[in-house]
Amino acid sequence: MDRPRFSPPEGAAEREAVIDIEAQSFALAPPDAAAMVEKVGLANFRVLRERGEVVAMALPIPMGQWYGGRRVPMAGVGGVGVSPRARGQGTATQLMREVLQEMRGAGFPLSVLYPSTQTLYRRVGYEQAGSRYEIRAQVEGLDFRERALALRPIRETDHAVLQDVYRRQAASRHGFLDRVPHIWNRVHSPRNETAYGFLVEGAQGVEGYVYLVRRRKVEYKQELVLTDFVALTPTAARRLLSFLGDHKSLALEAVWSGGPADPWLFLLQEQTYQVKLLYHWMLRVLDVPAALEARGYPEGLSGTLHLEVEDELFSENRGRFMLHVSEGKGRVERGGEGQMRLNIRALAPLYSGFLTPEALRSVGALAAEDACVRRAAAIFTSPPPVLPDMF
Repeated sequence: MDRPRFSPPEGAAEREAVIDIEAQSFALAPPDAAAMVEKVGLANFRVLRERGEVVAMALPIPMGQWYGGRRVPMAGVGGVGVSPRARGQGTATQLMREVLQEMRGAGFPLSVLYPSTQTLYRRVGYEQAGSRYEIRAQVEGLDFRERALALRPIRETDHAVLQDVYRRQAASRHGFLDRVPHIWNRVHSPRNETAYGFLVEGAQGVEGYVYLVRRRKVEYKQELVLTDFVALTPTAARRLLSFLGDHKSLALEAVWSGGPADPWLFLLQEQTYQVKLLYHWMLRVLDVPAALEARGYPEGLSGTLHLEVEDELFSENRGRFMLHVSEGKGRVERGGEGQMRLNIRALAPLYSGFLTPEALRSVGALAAEDACVRRAAAIFTSPPPVLPDMF
């Protein structure tokens, strides 16, 4: 029986094809590519076939993302690769169309990815919707003396508690992931490195934790790369920063991922740090009504926004929608006056709060009168959307 054009890989030959594409697409040694495929699980990949041969692959990752204090189901996409012999022929576009069809069919209203090229992903409806920044703090500048909370190494039995601690913080951070095991593995076991975990706890239990990788730099000095940094209380934040500062005889910098205005930096006495943009991640709205109803909105705000959306890939997303917002929630119905006209790409940064309606209008990404723009700005107001995790 012929295999379908798009499905999970099957058999030893297709496993080797996935490993080969992984190795060549991401400059990995074949053993490292094989280890990654084994770790993730072959059945979780999707492949595109031409004349029965695997020519492209992707890794959909079912998870969630926090918007306005509410978890929105989201399918991340990683590991997109095309065999060298099939490049330049529209293969990646065909692959992504298949991936998006499957994810929408599975009920995901959103998809997010980190682009190696924006042109490809814009072609299928993704657009910039948030940021990931690198924060480099001089360890010598972490001059805290907080010792109120006990600090100890993380044990295997702590993982369930730490996941709850992370989720409590992430729910209040616009754009953060609701992590799944694949993402947690990147925290606990970064590729070819060792992450050391430490938590802080008080009378009420665990209040924060950090995972760090020690990288040797110059003259035996280290760089502390934080794969995760969570603090539920100011005391926990200061205690963890004190712990990092205690490395000043060994380490030059502590490095972690966050947003353009990371709250932990506010605690520092001086601006002994640098914040650098690493990536703009991209969002694709797969189901307009479901996405608009799933996210949270400002409490105390009531209003209706009339949208008219264009989407070349999904006919169900085309047309007019009325978004009614009240008590922090949204309700969508078909119809209305279509006062704000935009395509599915422009809906992504509007939805996430990455760009204001006025900014989108200024570059021709949406059309609306001033009153409608002001209403949309109030509805979609949010902190800058940030996604510290890579996938």
